[in-house]
Amino acid sequence: MTRTDQLAPLLEFDEVEPEDDCICGGCCARRRARLHAAPVHEGGHAAARSVRRRAAVLMAAVGTALGGGAAGAATAVAAPAPTPGGSSSPSAGTPQGEVSGLYGESPSARSFAAPRAAAAPVTRAQIIERAQRWVDQKVPYSMSRYWSDGYRQDCSGFVSMAWGLGSSQTTWTLPSFADRIGKAELQPGDILVYNNPASPQSGSHVTIFGGWTDSSRTRYVAYEQTSPSTLKRSTPYAYWNNSASYVPYRYKGLSTGGNGSGGTASTSFPGADRFGPGANNAYVTQLGQLLVQRGGGRFYGEGPGPRWSEADRRATEAFQLAQGWRGSEADGIPGKATWDYLVNGKGRNIDGGAPLPPPPVTPPVTPGTGAQAFPGADRFGPGANNDWVRLLGEQLVRKGYGRFYTQGPGPRWTEADRRNVQAFQEAQGWRGAEADGYPGPDTWKRLFS
Repeated sequence: MTRTDQLAPLLEFDEVEPEDDCICGGCCARRRARLHAAPVHEGGHAAARSVRRRAAVLMAAVGTALGGGAAGAATAVAAPAPTPGGSSSPSAGTPQGEVSGLYGESPSARSFAAPRAAAAPVTRAQIIERAQRWVDQKVPYSMSRYWSDGYRQDCSGFVSMAWGLGSSQTTWTLPSFADRIGKAELQPGDILVYNNPASPQSGSHVTIFGGWTDSSRTRYVAYEQTSPSTLKRSTPYAYWNNSASYVPYRYKGLSTGGNGSGGTASTSFPGADRFGPGANNAYVTQLGQLLVQRGGGRFYGEGPGPRWSEADRRATEAFQLAQGWRGSEADGIPGKATWDYLVNGKGRNIDGGAPLPPPPVTPPVTPGTGAQAFPGADRFGPGANNDWVRLLGEQLVRKGYGRFYTQGPGPRWTEADRRNVQAFQEAQGWRGAEADGYPGPDTWKRLFS
C-alpha cells in the first residue's frame, strides 16, 4: 500500500483553512470571512471551528506520514501542560479569544507562539502605568473586540498590552514570554495565571500583580480585565477562587535584563514636584512599591498606584522616622535622601511592630477662652506646611465647609483649603478682600468659637 493510499481516509472532508501566504482569490476571500466571522458564543457557526480542528489534525498526520514525524512536530503547536492543582470550575467567567495580531489581524498563530526579539524592553512602572490606563478608561470586557491600542479586550489581551507584546496572547501562551517564579519573588508587573485544562478558553484567567497590601502578604492589588470592565482591586492571594492553581510568572523582557529580578523604573531622584497632593505619575507608583518592600504595606488599603494619596504620605513619613529623621526631614514627602535610601536599600526598614507615626501636636488654646489662638497669617497660603493648616481644615469640615476637599485635610496648604475658607467667609456676609480665602484673626475667631 502506498503512502497516498494510507492517507486516503484522512481526506474525507469538505474544506480546510486557507494558507496565509496564498494569493489566490478563493483563499483571500476565505481569510476575510474568517477574520470577520462572529465567535460561536455570539452566534457564529460552530462548524468553522470544527473545520479548523480537522485541518490541524490532517496537517499533523500528513507531516508525520510524509516526513517521518519531523514535519508534524514543526507544524503542530504543542498543547500546554496542565497547571498543577487544576480545577474544573471556571475562575472568573472571563472567556478569552485565540492568539491574534493587533486589531484582530490574523497572520499565522505560530508567528506569535514565542517572544519576538523585536519587542521593546519595558519597565515595571510602565507595565503598571499601562494597566492603570485601561482602569481609568474603563475598557469594556470582550473576547472578540479590540481596544484603540490594538489589543483584544479580554484578560490575556490586557496582559499582552501591559507587557507590550505586539499581539494578543492567551493564558496558555503568555508563560512562553515569561519565567516562572515563586510567591516570595512577586513584584509589581508580574502576573498570576490560572489555566484550566477542562475548559482552556472559558475557564482560565490571568491578573497583573500590583503589590502587596499588607505585610502578611495575604492580599495584593490585582489589575485584571474582567466583566464588565477593567478592574483594580484588593484581592486575596492568589485569587477569589481556584487560588491554589494560580502560578506566578515574570516577563522576560523587563528592561532590567535577565529574569527581571530588579524592579524599579528609575534610581535617580525625579524631583520633589513628582510627589504630593495632585501628583499622578509612575514615580508615585514606584515610591509606593519601594515603601511596601521596606515594610510600609500596612498603610495601603489598596495600591500603590500612580495617584498620590495620604497612604503614600504616611508610609513615607514612617520610613523617614525609622531613619531617625524628624521635623522637616520627616514630612512624608520624599526628597533626595529618602529616594536614595529607598532605591539603594539603605537604612532601616519600617518596623511592623512599631506604632504608626504620631498624630500632629494640637496647637495651644488661648488661655481663659478655650478657643484656639490665631497663629498668624504667615502660617497659611501657598507653600505652607504645618499642623495649623491641618487644624484649620479639620475645623472647616466640622463646621460643614469641607466640600472642596477630595482627600485630607492635611498639613500642606492647597487650593481646597483656600476655597473652603472663602466659602466660610462668604457665609458670614463678607465680600471682597474680607473673603479672599485666607484666614485672619476674625475668620479664625468665628471658625473656632
